[in-house]
Amino acid sequence: MKPIKLIALLALLILPSQAWAGDDDAGLIVSAAVEKKFNKKAGVEFEAEFRSRNNFRTADRLSLGISADYKLLKWLKVDAGYQLLIDNNIEKITYNAPTIDDDGNEVVNYNNWRPSYWGLRHRVFASVTGSYKIGRVSLSLRERWRFTYRPQQTTTRYDFDNEYWEDTEVKSKSVHMLRSRLKAEWDIPSCKVDPWASVELFNDLALEKVRYSIGADYSLKKKHTFGLYYRYQDICGEDEEGSMHSLGVSYKFKF
Repeated sequence: MKPIKLIALLALLILPSQAWAGDDDAGLIVSAAVEKKFNKKAGVEFEAEFRSRNNFRTADRLSLGISADYKLLKWLKVDAGYQLLIDNNIEKITYNAPTIDDDGNEVVNYNNWRPSYWGLRHRVFASVTGSYKIGRVSLSLRERWRFTYRPQQTTTRYDFDNEYWEDTEVKSKSVHMLRSRLKAEWDIPSCKVDPWASVELFNDLALEKVRYSIGADYSLKKKHTFGLYYRYQDICGEDEEGSMHSLGVSYKFKF
């Protein structure tokens, strides 16, 4: 069985059995990118991405990004970029203290309900990547700093106590994050499919989440690259996202 078919089969088998067990969610990631190389050392890339959640049923995020990279040495590369994130924020419900009815049963008392809403975030990043090849296996370690800013936004929520809708402010928020990714890529002789696997740690003074990914890329005429991968995101700290199983599909055009 070809590597890309094996990965697709494993992803389809793992996703249904794991995503709907417990509190884990499942979603789809679709991305498209255009890369322009000026020479062997420098290039720029434009990328658009769509993500879903709620077991593939709800749009989660759209993003547009631009980045530039430069190869300092044969084994060392640096890059930097900007992303505009358009988020479909999850609804939020708050509760008052529960009460006891005449039969002795605990009654849930709702306080406020803020429906899901779309909002913007701005993100900049810079990273350095070192690589080393052992036979047919290429190993790389990427250290990336990123800064994300969410502007203040006015939304609406329902007040159950007073039974009316009211405007409420979502405060601005800034987050610094260090992402450390170790990746292995296999070059199979006489095969256009390149399997890979990676693990990535997200740190914000403490470990926030870990991403485990396995996938494969297929190159066509050196200009087109198609990718398929499975990712599991494990939440370790207090993150607005939850643990997530994702099936990803990607395309890149190089010129």
